[in-house]
Amino acid sequence: MKENQDLIRRMVEEGHEVGNHTLNHPSLPEVDDERLEEEILGLDRVFYERYGKHMTYLRPPKGEFSERTLSISQKLGYTNLFWSFAYEDWYTNREKGPEYAKNIVMRNLHNGEIILLHAVSKDNAEALDSIIKGARELGYEFGNINNIY
Repeated sequence: MKENQDLIRRMVEEGHEVGNHTLNHPSLPEVDDERLEEEILGLDRVFYERYGKHMTYLRPPKGEFSERTLSISQKLGYTNLFWSFAYEDWYTNREKGPEYAKNIVMRNLHNGEIILLHAVSKDNAEALDSIIKGARELGYEFGNINNIY
């Protein structure tokens, strides 16, 4: 969050939902209850101090969860969110170009999709506009997660 404060502020101001992804990105099933709570609530404290809002959604790092982590995060007031499509875009040394990123996303579009794209990918950043336009041309609409839950 330290490196992307301007982007996060813009997201908040534009009405985007910013979700919790923990302070340090641990595998949640591998941490004890106390650390799990601190990972989630610690990031929420920082977010609230900077942007005046609390987070209500959690995407567990690497998608790793257990019944215990789901239960604790729900008791903390979080709804856990997962994706329905992702590809290995987090390896910045394996990028294949924005056309590849666009094509792989477009080939996998489906109703109700939650697409996981990592911000570290230059390919995603360059392809995002054409992905959005292409999806809209196919009749897909984009919405806020709050309209679903």
